[in-house]
Amino acid sequence: MKEPSHVIVKLLQELDQADLSSLMYREIMLTRLRTVLPFDAACCTTVDPVTLLTTGAITEQGVEAIHGSLMDNEYLHEDYNKFSQLADAKIPVSALGQITGGQPELSRRYRELLRPAGFADELRAALKVDGVCWGFLTLFRSVDNGLFTAEELTWIEDIIPLIARRLKAGTLSRLHTNEPEQQLEEGILLLDEQLVPISLNSGGNYWLGKLQQAEGQGQQKLPGPIRAVSLQALAEKPLPQGGLPTAKLCFQAAAGQFLTITASRLEGPSGLVQLAVSFTAAKAADLLPLITEAYGLSEREKEIVEQLSKGKSTKEVAEALYISAYTVQDHLKSIFAKTGVKSRRELIWQLYS
Repeated sequence: MKEPSHVIVKLLQELDQADLSSLMYREIMLTRLRTVLPFDAACCTTVDPVTLLTTGAITEQGVEAIHGSLMDNEYLHEDYNKFSQLADAKIPVSALGQITGGQPELSRRYRELLRPAGFADELRAALKVDGVCWGFLTLFRSVDNGLFTAEELTWIEDIIPLIARRLKAGTLSRLHTNEPEQQLEEGILLLDEQLVPISLNSGGNYWLGKLQQAEGQGQQKLPGPIRAVSLQALAEKPLPQGGLPTAKLCFQAAAGQFLTITASRLEGPSGLVQLAVSFTAAKAADLLPLITEAYGLSEREKEIVEQLSKGKSTKEVAEALYISAYTVQDHLKSIFAKTGVKSRRELIWQLYS
């Protein structure tokens, strides 16, 4: 008889041969996973690999009602098993029951959200491949089914690269699309501190509805990408001079074009806090970090690409990065191999076209 982990791997490998959208892939993946590993509800989220902010989630019934509150807890409160911690962890999967030594009530998330909803345990996994995170998987168990076991966590660890590789491939395929370009709707949405919409222009209304539709939500719920950038803006500490805001994400909107969503915290003289969320067509500078992550470039290779994008020669790149010209050439060979190009000109066109 095959081990459960081998069965799960085989079921997911079969999906790699199917031509499925990211949304459909995640739905089928959860269905197949449930045939081997019991759980009562699940959520699978894609993220911007640069900021780890959600670009869309599949949320099953049973957890939909608390999904927004779970996101609030993630960004605004200290707790066990935070996604940002798992994304950096050597073993990117854990469960509340395990990490709290069988005392999940130590977790604020468990006490205030999971237990009232009837859940006894929560398994979280950062979907990483080649050191980069492309999404998060969350499985929930009711009181009747008990805690996740160490063996079950190992099963999930075995399939993380399979799922992550598929999410990564979806990003690459969208980046390579050659569909006709169309004018992207841009807009602004103003929220209060409780993330309730106050006012919006026609573009803001368009994207609010579009993202609600993409996640299958009602008009009263704030879509995951908007909530994520807004919470990040609320949680963001004052930035050092010249620092870049992290309340920002890029993802594919339509016809191969990418949308940038940015949230900014506004404070008036009366102490009133509001959030301005902008929706704009992604610029080359916005997309470059996402593209270099998708191609699996190393940190040094990313630095070299950045220097090349400024029109610098090999000698100038070497001087800027305090390395030899020979080392720059070696890195360029690796970059060309990963991106499938043969020259600098072709590389820049590939990354910025």
